Amino acid sequence: MWSDAGDVTRFNEAVDQALAESVVRYSELVESTIHAQKLAEAELRQSNQHKDDFLAMLAHELRNPLAPISTAAQLLSMSPGNETMVLQVSDIISRQILHLTHIVDDLLDVSRLTRGLVELHTEPLDVKLVVAIAIEQAQPLIEARHLCMVSRLASTPAFVEGDKTRLVQVLSNLLNNAAKYTPHNGEIVLTLEVYGDQVHLTVSDNGSGIAPSLLPHIFELFTQAERTPDRAQGGLGLGLSLVKSIVTLHGGTVEAKSEGLDKGSVFTVKLPLIQKQSDTGAANKLGELRLTELAVQGRELPWLMIVDDNRDAGQLLATLLETKGYQVVVHESAESALTDAALPNVQVFILDIGLPGVDGYELARRLRANPATQQAVLVALTGYGQAYHRVMGQAAGFDLYFVKPMQMHQLTELLEKLNA
Repeated sequence: MWSDAGDVTRFNEAVDQALAESVVRYSELVESTIHAQKLAEAELRQSNQHKDDFLAMLAHELRNPLAPISTAAQLLSMSPGNETMVLQVSDIISRQILHLTHIVDDLLDVSRLTRGLVELHTEPLDVKLVVAIAIEQAQPLIEARHLCMVSRLASTPAFVEGDKTRLVQVLSNLLNNAAKYTPHNGEIVLTLEVYGDQVHLTVSDNGSGIAPSLLPHIFELFTQAERTPDRAQGGLGLGLSLVKSIVTLHGGTVEAKSEGLDKGSVFTVKLPLIQKQSDTGAANKLGELRLTELAVQGRELPWLMIVDDNRDAGQLLATLLETKGYQVVVHESAESALTDAALPNVQVFILDIGLPGVDGYELARRLRANPATQQAVLVALTGYGQAYHRVMGQAAGFDLYFVKPMQMHQLTELLEKLNA
């Protein structure tokens, strides 16, 4: 029995409050669950997008070496008995196959590391030996890009228990990354310092830097910075994921720092030291119309210009076209092509999209804006084969769009139409 009406009122108020609080908590729980579900769905979409982007980039990277190999095979079939040509083409094929091998090796390494199948062959290692070998491996790219390489090594001995091949892979990946993302005449600094029971290996550069939004994810698989079409960097973006996995297997850590885009980057690998144990550590329809418009009876073979930063691909294609009587000029960048005195004589431009600096799209736009070249035939020959790449090519002014590797008869048939 309630003592009075006041008790009943207070009881009812308490029940109402409890019910209201329950409704609020339930609403919050539902809202939290929905929010978590939305986050999970967004992460899944982002993960799928990263994988799609990676597969598209893989296709691009595989097509690039296939293009000169395909051209070389056709050139060999047209030049029987030409020993000089055979030697030259064989050398090019060997280099491109080596490039393909590196791509496959990186993919296999990622697969093994993510499944825990990599077995380290460790031994006491002088870290300075690892540094020397890594610099030697990265030197060709550093020199090709005219970069200044500075190494600052502590006088203190630094020995670790590690797999020499894998640690060289870590450091050479970081050096190659720095070289790829640093503009010509830039600087790369490698330092080795000893702090307590750790050795710190730092690779810094004054290159393109890392966006703040990407920095927390820089070592994740399938995560890459947004790439411009020039793909001057090359590669699949697997290197940093491999670096972190290998360093972790050695009981170390790796971190990346950058003040932002165009402000360089710093990568630091920290490994546990050991006591020195030995001294031995060691849009083609438009193209058909333009070709028809340009066709002139009895015309001399047109001048061609090839612009491709893959030197082997450009030179091989030029050699093949020269055997058919065409005059061919080859450039490895848009900047050098645009300053060529022969530019007004060129009737057909064969352009790669992934050019360093000014990419193929922008080069096409500039050629269309130049009165001396605005009526020329612009042919895209690239590793980018997605539908939106073709749309972008047509918008930039390309008449024809081919994906590497291209059968040479396709191009020669079009050139013959131009000369008909």
